[in-house]
Amino acid sequence: MAIIPGLFLAAALAVFGHYASLWIGVDLMGMPKSPVSPIMMAILSGILVRNVFNLPASLDSGIRFCLVRILRLGIILLGIRLSLGEVGQIGLQSLPVIVGCVVAALVIVTYVSRYFGLTGRLGTLIAVGTSICGATAIVATAPTIAARDDETAYAVACITLFGVIAMIAYPFAAHWLFDADAFRSGLFLGTAVHETAQVAGAGLVYQEYFGDPAALDAATVTKLVRNLGMVIVIPVMAVLYHRRSSEGAEAPPWWSMVPLFIIGFALMSLVRTVGDMGDSAFGFLSADQWHDIVVTTKKVAEWCLAIAMAAVGLGTSIKSLMKIGLRPLGVGLFSAALVGLVSFSLISLLY
Repeated sequence: MAIIPGLFLAAALAVFGHYASLWIGVDLMGMPKSPVSPIMMAILSGILVRNVFNLPASLDSGIRFCLVRILRLGIILLGIRLSLGEVGQIGLQSLPVIVGCVVAALVIVTYVSRYFGLTGRLGTLIAVGTSICGATAIVATAPTIAARDDETAYAVACITLFGVIAMIAYPFAAHWLFDADAFRSGLFLGTAVHETAQVAGAGLVYQEYFGDPAALDAATVTKLVRNLGMVIVIPVMAVLYHRRSSEGAEAPPWWSMVPLFIIGFALMSLVRTVGDMGDSAFGFLSADQWHDIVVTTKKVAEWCLAIAMAAVGLGTSIKSLMKIGLRPLGVGLFSAALVGLVSFSLISLLY
C-alpha cells in the first residue's frame, strides 16, 4: 500500500525517540528517569530527517496518513482518560478563554493583515487558522472565500512554523508562568497552540517532563472545544469577506465542519464513564481487567500521538517555510504572540 513507507518511517522515528530519550537521560546522564522527552526527540528527529535528506515523494502519503488518521485515532483513544463529567467540567472552564482568544485573533489579526498589505483572503486564512484549529480551519475556509492555492499554502506555512515553535517552547513556558499548575498550563496549551497535533504534542511534552497528566487532559479537551468553533467562525468569516468582495463561494453546511474525532473522543469518555460504574465494568469485567484495558488504551493512544508527532517533524520543511515572504511571516508571528498573550492574560485573570 502507498501509505506503508511513510507510516513505517514515522513509526521508526517514534521508536527512535523513545530509545534516544532513555539513552541520553539514563545512560549518558545517569538519571533514574530520563528528563528528555521521547515526543520531543521524535519531533526533532523528524525535522532533521526532512531537512537533511532528500526524501522521496513516495513517503508523502504515509506521512499524511499519520498526520490525519493516526493522530485522530490517538485523540479518540485519549477519551478513555476522562469521564464525561470531567470532560464537561474542563470544557466549561475553558470556554471563556477560548472565546476571548478566538474573538481577539479574528478581529485584531484581520485588521493587522490589512495594515501590512496582505490580501483580504490571506489575512482571513491566517486569522481563522490562528484562532480555531490551524491548517484544518484554513483548508475549510479557503474555498468559501475563493482563496488562491498560494494564499492557502502561505497561511498553512505560517501556522505550521509558529505552531511547531510553540509546541516545543510552550510546555516549559506554561510550567513557569503558571507556577507548575498543570490545569492552567493545559488551558494555555489548548488555546495558545494552533494545530490539534501540536496541542497534543505540547501536552505530551508537559506530561513527560513534569510528570502531570492533567495538562494533557486539559489541553486536549480545550482544543476539541475550540475546534467546534469552526461551525460558527468559518461561515461568519465567509459572510464578512463577501461583504467586502464579490468573489467567493457559499460556505459549506455547518454539520460538515464538525470533526468526527471529537465525537469519537466523547464516545470513549462515555465508555470510561459506564465502565467505572458498579463493581464490575459492563457487568462482566473485573476491576483489575477494566484497569488493564484503560491503561493499555492510554498507552496505545500515546504511541499513536508519538507517531503523529514524528510525522509533524517529517512534514516541516524549513526551505519551504523560508519562501513565504516577510509580511505573511510577520503577521503569523504577531498572530501567534497575540493568542498566547490573550490566553495567558485570561487564565491569570479567571483562574
